[in-house]
Amino acid sequence: MSSKLDQLKSMTDVVADTGDIEAIRRFHPQDATTNPSLLLKAAALPHYRSQLSGALDWATRAGGSSAEQMANCCDRFAVDIGREILGIVPGRISTEVDARLSFDTRATMARARKLIRMYEDAGIVRERVLIKIAATWEGINAARELEREGINCNLTLLFGFAQASACADAGVYLISPFVGRILDWHLANTDITIAHADEDPGVQSVRRIYHYYKAHGYNTVVMGASFRNAGEIEALAGCDRLTISPALLETLATDSGELPRRLSAQDSRADDPQSTLDEGSFRLALNEDAMATEKLAEGIRNFIADQRRLEEVISAA
Repeated sequence: MSSKLDQLKSMTDVVADTGDIEAIRRFHPQDATTNPSLLLKAAALPHYRSQLSGALDWATRAGGSSAEQMANCCDRFAVDIGREILGIVPGRISTEVDARLSFDTRATMARARKLIRMYEDAGIVRERVLIKIAATWEGINAARELEREGINCNLTLLFGFAQASACADAGVYLISPFVGRILDWHLANTDITIAHADEDPGVQSVRRIYHYYKAHGYNTVVMGASFRNAGEIEALAGCDRLTISPALLETLATDSGELPRRLSAQDSRADDPQSTLDEGSFRLALNEDAMATEKLAEGIRNFIADQRRLEEVISAA
């Protein structure tokens, strides 16, 4: 029997959650995703020294204030890594907007347009890029406008159903619900015990969103992310896309057991009636969900911290 990774690829688009070129070459994913944490790791790899140096030189020549040069350098580094990855994967790369803009719709849109211009200047068509934006109310509204301009978005740091509902209404191309971080919160804040992946609250969250989207005819792609173990991935086999770390790709690649399909658009039935959230309803629903509120805030803080660490690395180069 083929490996579980090969079986998964027959029903789900597998995405590499890494900037590690060698891992991407080995596992042959459809797409790849990056974020500030992954870019920080990449900056420490010998393979990327020339890209980091080139980005710094480019930003210096472009001029501007020290803050503008730093932003330009970070964006150029992200685009250069994305461009290299696109030489390997057949599909798309996700590149993230600075998380410090998560509550500024206009600034998010401006940074997204800038990243797309940089890709296009490098010969990469926008159809191969997803702009990653935190799923705040401001981020979702930025994505709504960007999608109208033909800039496809990946709404990340998604933990609650209200975020998913608002993203679908906004016509977002793709969402990334974070399975493992949902589990982390429940393990830290409740007395939950997990005997099987079907009981995992992160798995249950993605299934709920998937069924809601399919039953109500939304086109937004569901891409489960942030997995803690292979069982979570197997429980979501059949999901539109799953973005998986190299370690878990390795686990699946070396397991030849049977992997049954667990999600299917044709079999989807939604327990949630279709609804549209205005800003007040969205903020109230998110506030009522302690897990989503806390993990969204924590995720933004952590991405900002890694962005600042990346800037320290650049300053010391």
